Amino acid sequence: MHFAEPLPLQSGAILSGYDLVIETYGKLNADKSNAVLVCHALNASHHVAGPNPDDPKDIGWWDNMIGPGKPVDTDHLFVIGVNNLGSCFGSTGPMSINPASGKPYGADFPVITVEDWVNTQARLADKLGIRKFAAVMGGSLGGMQALAWSIQFPKRLAHCVIIASTPKLSAQNIAFNEVARNAILSDPDFHGGNYYEHGVVPKRGLRLARMVGHITYLSDDDMAEKFGRELQRPDGESHDYRFSFDVEFEVESYLRHQGDKFSTYFDANTYLLITRALDYFDPSRRYEGSLNRALAEVQAKFLVVSFSTDWRFPPNRSREIVESLLSNKSEVSYAEIDAPHGHDAFLLDDARYHNLIRAYFEQMLEAKS
Repeated sequence: MHFAEPLPLQSGAILSGYDLVIETYGKLNADKSNAVLVCHALNASHHVAGPNPDDPKDIGWWDNMIGPGKPVDTDHLFVIGVNNLGSCFGSTGPMSINPASGKPYGADFPVITVEDWVNTQARLADKLGIRKFAAVMGGSLGGMQALAWSIQFPKRLAHCVIIASTPKLSAQNIAFNEVARNAILSDPDFHGGNYYEHGVVPKRGLRLARMVGHITYLSDDDMAEKFGRELQRPDGESHDYRFSFDVEFEVESYLRHQGDKFSTYFDANTYLLITRALDYFDPSRRYEGSLNRALAEVQAKFLVVSFSTDWRFPPNRSREIVESLLSNKSEVSYAEIDAPHGHDAFLLDDARYHNLIRAYFEQMLEAKS
């Protein structure tokens, strides 16, 4: 979907026009009151649920959550997935052609923020004739976007669902992002972000960035259960150490596989942009560090969910949001789910988690009817 109206960004830059790729599920009702916006995390996209028409093996990243009869039931709800500005799955980003130069934007693509994304999503809603979302929801970075929606457009969403998220990154989280970015920036094939012109991809940097990131998505217990200290050996081969720096342990093989796969489909400039958007998100910054003041004007009802072993965005960060909402007398439900899977738990099957989301949306629909 093309947007010709210039978009002012928080950085002061202006995009003269841009495209957003979207995917929808279910049917929009007559008064357009059953729309749910799903905001994606770092490496996801608009393809939220079901098989990709162009590749039936490509199943949407939240397919266990969204669809007919699922917790977010598209028999009753109209779900919109949008690929954010700056991403590499069809919406305008560093790989797109810069109309001013006739070449890919590359390093010239402006730095973007969560708030910029929310502004583009609001314009999308305008184009679709949706004045108010029944809910805006997301996990991780998607949860940050949902929170930003409640602040920037308080009258345009009835419910805000924030899962495995945080009101701002800790210093440790920013540090992880910096290590990952440095892996990309120091790759000789990066060429200052203009690697498209050289016909190369900074795969080494992308692989390492993904490996670092992936460690933070899993809990210690989950990694111990999946891999332990098992050696990576073909059947019948000796289980003695090889005394080399090649892959020895299964966890090493797993991380290299994840890094290799990521480097084949994700764009390095996009990785830099999205991790920086993560770093910059802090709605309390405009209010002298007060999240209470940042959330003072919200009108939505909230569901906030965290997972006990998520050390990337631990439960205490979700509780910060809940406490600020309560201090403002906002309506909020909170659940901390004891799950072993770390940050990735928001994407995985867990009956307690899914039943919670199902019950929340069923209650929302009952109240609306």
